[in-house]
Amino acid sequence: MKAVVITQPGGPEVLQVQDRPQPKPGANEVLIRVAAAGVNRPDVFQRKGNYPAPAGVPTDIPGMDIAGTVVEAGANVTRWQVGDKVCALVGGGGYAEYCVAPEGQCLPVPDNVSMIEAASLPETFFTVWTNVFDRGQLQPGESLLVHGGSSGIGVAAIQIAKAMGSKVYVTAGSDEKCAFCENLGADTAINYNKHNFKELIMNLTDGKGVNVILDMIGGDYTPDNLHCLAEEGRLVQINAVKGNTVQVDIALVMRKRLTITGSTLRSRDTFFKAAIAQNLEKHVWPLLASGMIQPVIYETFAAEQVAKAHELMESSRHMGKIMLSFE
Repeated sequence: MKAVVITQPGGPEVLQVQDRPQPKPGANEVLIRVAAAGVNRPDVFQRKGNYPAPAGVPTDIPGMDIAGTVVEAGANVTRWQVGDKVCALVGGGGYAEYCVAPEGQCLPVPDNVSMIEAASLPETFFTVWTNVFDRGQLQPGESLLVHGGSSGIGVAAIQIAKAMGSKVYVTAGSDEKCAFCENLGADTAINYNKHNFKELIMNLTDGKGVNVILDMIGGDYTPDNLHCLAEEGRLVQINAVKGNTVQVDIALVMRKRLTITGSTLRSRDTFFKAAIAQNLEKHVWPLLASGMIQPVIYETFAAEQVAKAHELMESSRHMGKIMLSFE
């Protein structure tokens, strides 16, 4: 099969299409003929040598969300059959013509969703569900602040939280991105290059703050995030692009009874991820099928153009998901 390989740690140019042996599914896995794969920020970190793949998956083939057709099922697989169209969250190896996925981490492709669109869903939707709804415990009628509203994570968070009955605020880096987020359903989008998000959030909430914050920034955003939380508020950290070392006002945490939490998904076991898949299929997949939630694709590249896809990801110009096509 053809696969995109990290030939050595470095820039986008180290990604090359090479021939690799086709993988074999384990007893609880399916082999998928990949139609498309999503490009995500962790793929960039892995390419640079800063985010190693977990045990049991290819270390030099990135890619964590895919869509395609089942071509072989392991001996213990009961749900999926050859010919089924699925999308899946995988630990790695998604930038290839064939990829294996655990049975429980696969979801059916809705009839109204293309393969490109389906491949844009797993990594971001799994991440948003486990962090916003499982860890953050966002409830209908509560408010959510999402930093990076125009990212793949942001697109998923805006739509799912709105569909679940929450008020959604976001930050983004330009007026164009803010308009994009509001068109998706965000109640208010704040251009962080023009405005102080802490001041605006407190004004917008009449000084009460928001119930949950989904943050991938960290660093000096952390004190302002804590200030923006309402009493009993929850800060959920999924990355820290501005740094891991932060100052926290413990008295503020105690006074407002705040929860600071976070997670990484890639290293969690199959049973944990399968439980997320079940929740997505129950609560979110009907919204996809009805069109209430829609995949948002910014640009699709052929596998041979993967370096351009990574350059676009690192530029942060995109709004929505960047995709690779293997068809």
